[in-house]
Amino acid sequence: MNRELVDSGVEWIGKIPSNWEIRKLSSIAKRITDYVASGSFATIKKNVTYLDKPDYAMLIRTADLSQKTNKEPVYINKHSYEFLSNSNLFGGELILPNIGSVGEVYYYEPMYERASLAPNAILVDMKGSNRFYYYFFKNPLIGDALKNLGNDSVQAKFNKTQLRQLKVLNPPFEEQKKIANFLDEKVSQINLIIRNTKQSIEELNKYKQSIITETVTKGLNPNVEMKYSGLEWLGYIPKHWNLTKIKNIFEIKKVIANKLGFDVLSVTQQGLKIKDIESNEGQLSSDYTKYQIVEKNDFVMNHMDLLTGWVDCSKYIGVTSPDYRVFKFKKVNEEYSHDYFKYLLQSCYFNKVFYGFGQGVSNFGRWRLQTNAFLNFYFPVPDIKEQYEISMFLNEKCAGIDSIIAKKEKLLAEMESYKKSLIYEYVTGKKEVL
Repeated sequence: MNRELVDSGVEWIGKIPSNWEIRKLSSIAKRITDYVASGSFATIKKNVTYLDKPDYAMLIRTADLSQKTNKEPVYINKHSYEFLSNSNLFGGELILPNIGSVGEVYYYEPMYERASLAPNAILVDMKGSNRFYYYFFKNPLIGDALKNLGNDSVQAKFNKTQLRQLKVLNPPFEEQKKIANFLDEKVSQINLIIRNTKQSIEELNKYKQSIITETVTKGLNPNVEMKYSGLEWLGYIPKHWNLTKIKNIFEIKKVIANKLGFDVLSVTQQGLKIKDIESNEGQLSSDYTKYQIVEKNDFVMNHMDLLTGWVDCSKYIGVTSPDYRVFKFKKVNEEYSHDYFKYLLQSCYFNKVFYGFGQGVSNFGRWRLQTNAFLNFYFPVPDIKEQYEISMFLNEKCAGIDSIIAKKEKLLAEMESYKKSLIYEYVTGKKEVL
């Protein structure tokens, strides 16, 4: 049965059922509060002590809720918890980051016996169904609305006062519950498909990595006679293979461009990519004339980050960061296969072989493979015929696996899009739960 839809007066919401209201958030919320609601920065500093060991209560950060980082939990004592009473959490509240990851929303499910909200987020507790409003705030269009609440042009942010004025939908309470229950079931089903698909992609990537590792270090003949390489990371290799230092195969080059006009190449874990410098996204340089030239078949390596960095053989002519390591074969004849050494170098990244030889101040972000360690690193070297056989085998095998992964990634994108569309249509009343 079709119900009457009327113009909401809010562009991004569009038409809504005639019996639904548009209200300011403050008029239909029991609580809109945050960390600083309990006092000034000076009094909070005096009364709240952060602890790194379990204590009376836990301070809940958006990082704890997103599970995107491995940050250790932060705790507070009884006095701090009682002082922060205005932002204590009991379960079921909505938490909206108001600095940084604006547009995200979390439904708080207790993570500790007692908890209070950390800075940089706002707690919202509705008079109606918090589950309905969780999905309402999950709508990407309201995420955009939240980003536009503040006036800061550098970083998206908003405050409690601005949030209170936000216009939101207010369906009848019984309908809120019906929509929330329906979306709980449907979104749970979609999320299960997404989880299983992501797990399948992860397993396929691991399978691909294992094939690469096995093939570039053991060859294609399972019956070949083996010998111990003398290297812990490498183990046994075919008896007829050689071991040689990287410096006997490659030479490092560094030719500064001194002019503009080149494609800018960036090392990503999906390979060497041409960077879109017009989009102003990601890290940009103020002077690309200081970048170094990369020719086709040059190898480019992010040796500064051995945990999340990568290495690839270039298909392009361009320039790349002067901080990357660019190197090429010493001999420009048919003595070596670019693909064989590409796979071998990449296996040293995903197996964290290079990582074990790195140095630096921190294991995260600045764990480097120094030039001397790189040049004196030993590689297994089959003859050129076997290098090409291995390359051809891996090119075909990896292409097949990548094709399956691409289909699964397409399914992921479709399911994520379907989930967003489903949430939007029901929380704005375009579709009715029957």
